[in-house]
Amino acid sequence: MIRQRLQQKLDWCFAEGVARGWWSAAAKADYVLEVPKREGHGDFSTNMALVIAGREKQKPRAVAARLQELLGPEAGFIARLEVAGPGFLNFFLALETWQSVLPEVCRLDAAYGLSSIGGSKRVLVEFVSANPTGPLSVGHGRQAVLGDAITRLLAAAGFAITREYYYNDAGRQMRVLGESTRARYLELLGLPASFPEDGYQGEYIVDIARELIAEKGDSLKNVAEVTPFKEKAEQVIFKDINGTLARLGIHFDNYYNEHTLYEEGKIDEVIAVLRQKGLVYEQDGAVWFRTTEFGMDKDRVIVKNTGEPTYRLPDIAYHREKFRRGFDWMVNIFGSDHIATVPDVLAGVRALGFDDSKVTVVIHQFVTLVREGKQVKMSTRKANFVTVDELLDEVGPDVARFFFLMRRADSQLEFDLDLATKQSQENPVYYVQYAHARLCSIRKQAEAKSAAAGDLAGAPLHRLELPEEIELLKAMASYPELVENAALALEPHRVVFFLQDLAGQFHSYYNKHRVISEDADLTRARLWLAEALRVVFRNGLELIGVKAPETM
Repeated sequence: MIRQRLQQKLDWCFAEGVARGWWSAAAKADYVLEVPKREGHGDFSTNMALVIAGREKQKPRAVAARLQELLGPEAGFIARLEVAGPGFLNFFLALETWQSVLPEVCRLDAAYGLSSIGGSKRVLVEFVSANPTGPLSVGHGRQAVLGDAITRLLAAAGFAITREYYYNDAGRQMRVLGESTRARYLELLGLPASFPEDGYQGEYIVDIARELIAEKGDSLKNVAEVTPFKEKAEQVIFKDINGTLARLGIHFDNYYNEHTLYEEGKIDEVIAVLRQKGLVYEQDGAVWFRTTEFGMDKDRVIVKNTGEPTYRLPDIAYHREKFRRGFDWMVNIFGSDHIATVPDVLAGVRALGFDDSKVTVVIHQFVTLVREGKQVKMSTRKANFVTVDELLDEVGPDVARFFFLMRRADSQLEFDLDLATKQSQENPVYYVQYAHARLCSIRKQAEAKSAAAGDLAGAPLHRLELPEEIELLKAMASYPELVENAALALEPHRVVFFLQDLAGQFHSYYNKHRVISEDADLTRARLWLAEALRVVFRNGLELIGVKAPETM
């Protein structure tokens, strides 16, 4: 990477200055190299002189002059250096530096943007984790796409990824699901039925009851036990959930059932360990966890006076098992309804003697579906909620994925259905995909006209000198660093922003300049530019799980 090469040169200059006695090593790693926000301040800028001067009580511009002397212009890399303001050092790179990006992109092809920064560290990414009580809502859809994109980014950055779905097929929710199914089953048989007050009223419950009648007839009409109804509902709903995820191109490496924590005694083990450490006590018939010992405002109940654990306890036990399984980093993707529970679970992790800094929680906000400027109402309990499948039927997987990633996870997402269904460049995903399709079309046109780009080694890349061409080269050069930063920050929206910006740059360039012309050398150079752009668009779209069509 160009920035990495410049950073290495900068680090060498700092060390050389230390060796010459110009300054001490006190400022090591305190300086930064960044892209200036203001045009005209170079391709990169560093505050090294200011940082050194502050530590050594020297004049910043004098330090900058010495750095300038050490760095010096470098043929084919740095065109000139400039000391600006109080002592910033601005780098203006040679055109050849940017033009050299093309051979690297084309040589690496599908591997361009991949890195080994993750060092094969084992990362467990938990996402979706919806209990099998109904179809996935659009909120679950956002989480599914966000989690999948994060795993793709982490894999691209060299981490060893395990995707996990955590769920519970026991407990009150599932009991209510079984009771709801039994009530609909009896109703369909024309028998008296008592529907639970907080039962699941979606039409899917009726469908499950119909399927049960087709299989069992009326043989269950006198069964008081809810288990056969619950088990049938779970089977149907999980099949539906997996089908929905498959439509989005999402798979999991492992499914972890909360119920096993009870069966294997993990819940009791956690309570025993906390009790041994003096971190639990009994009050009013309930078991309390001394979370105030870990900075919480008050202690939390982990076992109710009914003997039923609260949600915190199995979550703590589950995270204990994550650590025991040897993961280096655990990433949880949760909806905003989990905000209050996260600190308690992390306190439990610390209480059990584990390093909670190895757990990162990404909280995503709600999704609002909008049509004709009005909100489309949703409810996961009622019959009028919008499922992910319904959304996919209307807009398709590519659009759904792209739109779900168009905002930061911690921002509320307004999903504009009118925009999402437009098959034009107004639709941002079509705008990006069309850029890739255009680049594929250019390649086909060149082949048809026998205007092949030829051998890249001998391509006249020096002809790529227009400001728009240099900006495209700079954007492509920044892509590997973008992937690394987006992966480490767990922010796939950065890739979406990058692709939208790159598409805007390319479409503008394409509308102004001909790639294939009578100038054979210029045509060859621009065909290689187009080929590199095609690679970057394809790789970027793959990172977010969106197709890169060759025609549109």
